Amino acid sequence: MLSPHPLLHDQFHDWYSGHHRWLHAWLSRRLGCPHRAADVAHNTFLRLLSARDALLGVQQPRAWLTTTARRLIVDEVRHQRIEQAYLDELTALTADGAGAPSPEQILDAVQALMQLSAILDTVAPKARTAFLRHYLDDEPQAVVAEELGVSVRMVRKYLAQVLLECGMASMRLSA
Repeated sequence: MLSPHPLLHDQFHDWYSGHHRWLHAWLSRRLGCPHRAADVAHNTFLRLLSARDALLGVQQPRAWLTTTARRLIVDEVRHQRIEQAYLDELTALTADGAGAPSPEQILDAVQALMQLSAILDTVAPKARTAFLRHYLDDEPQAVVAEELGVSVRMVRKYLAQVLLECGMASMRLSA
């Protein structure tokens, strides 16, 4: 909820009334789908509500809004990639004659994916990208290093960092 401070309320109102239509149009052109654009625009303004203190220091609202919208799109794509990897694995299991997973196995897998997604939200962007590119896209570490502009050794450190976070999260859950 917005702060009762009238200046923040007025500034949020000004941003929404002055930029929502523009942001929706920008996202529609970028995404090619007005419905998806409406969702991302809505989530962008929700993010603004949760970061309302940022309103006071922002000099270029459209730059802030487009940066936030881009980050939301990247998050959505990342979640879709994780979901697709799970669906691909389910398809492979079924094709191998192993049969469909039980509801408990599905629940365990979904919870594990949600946990992994939460962990990926906490690590540095390069570590997250290295992990996704290497483990989900099956890219060799050298290719990931080149894409990120870092050494292979740094990619290994990023992967270790994410795996360590996964291990720590697993220990917290079992404690």
